[in-house]
Amino acid sequence: MAASPRWKVFNPQGEYVASCKHVEDAAAIVSSYGEGATIRDGYTTRSIMWTEGKEKQPAGESYDFVHAVVTGRARERAQARQAARV
Repeated sequence: MAASPRWKVFNPQGEYVASCKHVEDAAAIVSSYGEGATIRDGYTTRSIMWTEGKEKQPAGESYDFVHAVVTGRARERAQARQAARV
């Protein structure tokens, strides 16, 4: 059985609306919801990797930029968790 898609999308009201396998797909959805929509690496507010309207540019301007930012933040988060275990 396939794993659940990693990236979760929440609308500006904080309601879960989608799961995506690719960050670029999540970026397209977030851009359609507008300011306050989030991409998360999980379901909690601690797992927010992107908040539309609070980043250097809108998600719709460059899905590649969103990918770079989100995967970079996810990598940093994973490294911090790993360091905390040591």
